[in-house]
Amino acid sequence: MAEEEKKLGFISRVARFLPSVVKPTYKQTLNKRFVWTGIALISYLILAHITVYGIGETPQLEARITIQTLMGAKFGSLMTLGIGPIVTAGILLQLLTGSKIIKWDMTKPENRKKFSTWNKFLAIILCFVEGAAFVLAGALPVTGGSSMVLFVILQLAAGGVVIVLLDELVTKWGFGSGVSLFIIAGIASQFIIGAISPFQDPGGMYIGRIIGFVSGIFAGNNLLALFYLIPLITTAIVFSIVIYAQGIKINIPLSFRALRGFGRTWSMNLFYTSVIPVILAAALLANFQLVARFGINPENSCSFLACYDENGNVVGGALHYLTPPRNMVANAITGYGVITSSTVIRALTYTLFMVGVCALFSVFWVSTSGMDSKSVAEQLESSGMQIPGYRPDKRTMESVLNRYIPALAIVGGLAIGLLAAFADFVGAIVSGTGILLTVMILYNYYEQLQREDLEDAHPLIKKIAG
Repeated sequence: MAEEEKKLGFISRVARFLPSVVKPTYKQTLNKRFVWTGIALISYLILAHITVYGIGETPQLEARITIQTLMGAKFGSLMTLGIGPIVTAGILLQLLTGSKIIKWDMTKPENRKKFSTWNKFLAIILCFVEGAAFVLAGALPVTGGSSMVLFVILQLAAGGVVIVLLDELVTKWGFGSGVSLFIIAGIASQFIIGAISPFQDPGGMYIGRIIGFVSGIFAGNNLLALFYLIPLITTAIVFSIVIYAQGIKINIPLSFRALRGFGRTWSMNLFYTSVIPVILAAALLANFQLVARFGINPENSCSFLACYDENGNVVGGALHYLTPPRNMVANAITGYGVITSSTVIRALTYTLFMVGVCALFSVFWVSTSGMDSKSVAEQLESSGMQIPGYRPDKRTMESVLNRYIPALAIVGGLAIGLLAAFADFVGAIVSGTGILLTVMILYNYYEQLQREDLEDAHPLIKKIAG
């Protein structure tokens, strides 16, 4: 115990030297909070278009695209690390506190402050660690000697620290969280490029689906137009399914022990663990793809896990069956691509992998992040809540919650993995993970907006909030 207190004393002393954003001394209006959020967003977009000095061309490999989607990053720019350090630090601390390795009672303000301080400290340390890992692993080709390598690492770390401060700016002065904001910004950029980009890929097909659809119409090629139209339709379908699924909830009535007649309803969403399982699954696949590039034989472009074509795409090996056959539906309908037995097997193995791994990660996250029945029952009891009609004790509440939480963890993980896989191989404009992240973050923004005082808000914001 004394050693733990000593460590906490250390971090409290270090916190005084960490760069930080001061809290506002007065309550911000909603309009001003949106202004500060806009400032943070514009700053992020500007930094995402400043290329790191001293690096060569960075090809857009599948693993890098996945990392960019998950982490709000842009490879080769000052935002190469994105929110990676923040998220990694948060997950590490969440696991340590949820598994009781670090015994902090998060209902106490002083422990929440310790958690926040440690999270920031670890995030800044990880900016340097991840920057060095990206460079030394060859993810960013450095055009120079050891001094240039060090300079590139410092640039990446500096960009990561700025992201930490921008996230703090949004949290204290803006609306929502910077992490969510930067993820949405990155996915929105991919969506815009995938919808209206006039450029073509190495196969001669337009990157922008809308541009391709219009070009097919003007060329009188209805099949080509349909090929580009299908991803637009499937994207809308996946969006609709996820929005509908967000409304599937189990409502558990709660009441206050000390105040008879007063209570509330606690809602548990079908996606009980949110998008955490699919993020972890996609990150696992991205790491497989990065590891597979080590030890490639230049004669046949193969490693122990995968074989690659001249564009860096996986075309063989074990990893080939864990990559989604994109545009499979459009290819099957229009005949622009060949659907072989290997394609069908890839779709099945990828779907089974995503469904199984997401269910596993969902159960794992519930048991280690304080979302299990026992932890929730403890939180409800400490808040003075009880479930009407049952004995007001912790074990009774735990037994009631055990009817729902374990099942939601498994079913929610299966459902979100299936949705992500479906969006990937039907050829949606952005990846399945990207669509899920976008819808859920926007839905959380909408719910938060409804809880705000909208008296002085802009009329458009009032209309959006309903």
